[in-house]
Amino acid sequence: MQRKIVHWISLFVIMFSVHSAVTTNAADTNSRSSRYVLQRVKGKVKFDGLSNEPAWEGIKPLPVIMQTPDFGKEPTEKTEILVAYDNEYLYLAGRLYDSQPEKIRVPSKKRDDMGGGNNWFGMILDTFNDKENALAFFTTPAGLRLDMTVFNDAQGEFPLNVSWNTFWDVKVARNNKGWFAEIRIPFSSLRFQEKDGQVVMGLSAWRWIPHKNETVIFPKIPPDLGPYGIFKPSRAQEIVLTGIRSRKTLYVAPYVLGGYGRSFELNDAETAYERSDDPAHEAGLDIKYGLTSNLTLDITVNTDFAQVEADDEQVNLTRFSLFFPEKRLFFQERSSIFDYSLGGENRLFYSRQIGIYDEKPVRIYGGARLVGRMGPWDLGLMSMQTAAVQDQPSENFSVLRVRRRVFNPYSYIGSMVTSRVGTDGSYNIAYGLDGIIRLFGDDYLTVNWAQTFENEAENKLISLDPSRIRINWERRRIKGFTYNLDFSRSGVAYNPGMGFQEREDYTRSGGILRYGWMPGEKSKLFNHGVFVNGFLVLSNQDKSTESAEIAVGYEFVSKSTAFGKIEFKRFYENITEVFSFNEEDDENGDNEEEEEDPDVLVGQYTFYGVEAMYVTPPTRRFYLATTLYAGTFYDGWRVSMDFTPLWNISSSLELSGFYQFNHIKFTDRDKQIDTHIARLRVLTMFSTKLTASAFIQYNSAFHEITGNFRLRYNPREGNDFYLVYNEGINTNRFREEPVRPFTDNRTIMLKYTYTFRF
Repeated sequence: MQRKIVHWISLFVIMFSVHSAVTTNAADTNSRSSRYVLQRVKGKVKFDGLSNEPAWEGIKPLPVIMQTPDFGKEPTEKTEILVAYDNEYLYLAGRLYDSQPEKIRVPSKKRDDMGGGNNWFGMILDTFNDKENALAFFTTPAGLRLDMTVFNDAQGEFPLNVSWNTFWDVKVARNNKGWFAEIRIPFSSLRFQEKDGQVVMGLSAWRWIPHKNETVIFPKIPPDLGPYGIFKPSRAQEIVLTGIRSRKTLYVAPYVLGGYGRSFELNDAETAYERSDDPAHEAGLDIKYGLTSNLTLDITVNTDFAQVEADDEQVNLTRFSLFFPEKRLFFQERSSIFDYSLGGENRLFYSRQIGIYDEKPVRIYGGARLVGRMGPWDLGLMSMQTAAVQDQPSENFSVLRVRRRVFNPYSYIGSMVTSRVGTDGSYNIAYGLDGIIRLFGDDYLTVNWAQTFENEAENKLISLDPSRIRINWERRRIKGFTYNLDFSRSGVAYNPGMGFQEREDYTRSGGILRYGWMPGEKSKLFNHGVFVNGFLVLSNQDKSTESAEIAVGYEFVSKSTAFGKIEFKRFYENITEVFSFNEEDDENGDNEEEEEDPDVLVGQYTFYGVEAMYVTPPTRRFYLATTLYAGTFYDGWRVSMDFTPLWNISSSLELSGFYQFNHIKFTDRDKQIDTHIARLRVLTMFSTKLTASAFIQYNSAFHEITGNFRLRYNPREGNDFYLVYNEGINTNRFREEPVRPFTDNRTIMLKYTYTFRF
């Protein structure tokens, strides 16, 4: 079977690579002939946002068009976007006129805020011109800085990494004609590849006018490429710069941390919770050095993440592990190169396996990361060492990722190797081979093959048991007939020690078929469509069906940016072991309550439901996202609803919240489950440099309230002061013996980081 699968993949890739190679030559020729040669500024730039000094004379504005709501038309507001450079900086200037300047919106001052209610201006920069990854730099009339990385050609649920930061500057100005901005990015903050004295990058730039729901863009990127189409590196304009060099800048960023922590742990006799006081005084160091114009080395010593905000609470209504996104800054730098997706949340490398054990942080002694490009190869190398904790030994986590372009400018092959080795002799090694091939038009084929090996396992190389395979074919558009077809198989011994997987030992096939319309100028709808999606999961052991789901639905996006969707679903679940939702394990990992009164019993279940979602226009000061689900559920029924409001009271104050309610009833068993999750965030923005946020959340499933307060002062990039307070409170102390403490944990921390630049 293994040989048949590999043979089929090889034939498929070869068959389309011939077509792709022919297409590539034509595409490459057209791309080279249409490259946009950037001009140098003529003199010293007065960095004030206005771009009206002699240095800008002769710099031609980019030929912009309206992208939405009416593609291809002239913008309704005069917009001049200029891009230029000198030996040290890349400059982006915007003269963003507005005939109704009183309607210019500035609801936020927070660093990296992404709110749709802001007036936005900025650019996407594909520095390696790889058509898949890019950097984004944006600002608003408040002068806030938003920098992000774009990965997977802006394809997927949220293909942006907002946690990434680098060194750059922005200045803005505002008057009765509109607002004006200048963005200045030092070449030392960019990694790029020089060839024959030239550097070729991809660039797109755009302006968002919320009171008109209008996007003004360069180049001419059509609006039918999905919600993140304007971020796509594959659609960026190739630009040429000559005579530039990336300085080998050295950044040294020591930090000092002081604080106090208190926690309660169950004693060995399991008769009481004992208090532990832990004064904290730490110091550490991060070093960043540009080895070449396209390679960056990062070194970290005694890595600390005290300032990271707590995870959002979730209620788990499945029998599988929950996935939480990475928020820690060290793992954000060019993180897309370490991306090895195996469909859904499954992946070969999941950075939260490093420095977290049993949902608690583990000391990271230090590590190093090397990212960039060597010749035609994208390279990512990382190694981290963690301390021992409880029954877990000190471990080394290492990952190597390489990939390169093949066939055409939009196709890649690559490989990844991960290694998790403990000081007790335990090990887990994994490797993966993958390829993303642009077949034709907007059709892409993705192929993954991975294997794992570990101590006390048979570790057969020629076997499907420790292996995982995935094949995906998708059309990346929202207009007309589109699809996303997926097949994957995970063997019984496949266990990625540095990855994440939801199920074990299964075969899954599924996909989405959709037909979409873009009604045009006279309609209130921007796009809408009907779809069918579903999947089938089979057990590899006996080929029985484990799970199946099918749904039909309709969705729309209005020109006011409102979004709505309704789905009618059918589920099938074959439960071979009882389980409970969000069940708390005791300190020994046992759970007598689950054995005595589980939520779901062994059996085969077919159930039905309807789910509806509506999001009001996020361009307004107040908007609301809401979801409602109702239907049968295993041998009972369920009603779930959630509400996510956000209110920009002013540019200095923002309130946001979340409330989710699940009501589950198993009538025949006289059993009822009600769960509540509530979150409230208050964000105070004194300036673009000083912010304070308070975050409190309640999860009834765990009988817990958690609170987090963060004050951040960021006078410039690399210079940060944090005051952080965390507390966890038990809302039902008497739910078990011994009685739980009122406060599970409490910490207060002060952290200061200063970056020296050499």
